[in-house]
Amino acid sequence: MNKKSIAKGTAVGAIAGLACYALSTATPVKKYSIKKDAGKTLKAAGHLLDDIKSVIM
Repeated sequence: MNKKSIAKGTAVGAIAGLACYALSTATPVKKYSIKKDAGKTLKAAGHLLDDIKSVIM
């Protein structure tokens, strides 16, 4: 078994669980804020990956 893969899978599962819990217990206004922040985070991660790819190539 690859320990890195197990650790990565566990971390992803924990993050997904926390996100589900946060959305299920949040008020409607807070849910909008969480979704908005998640969108911004995903967009920033995409830009970061594009920058890293451009540096490598």
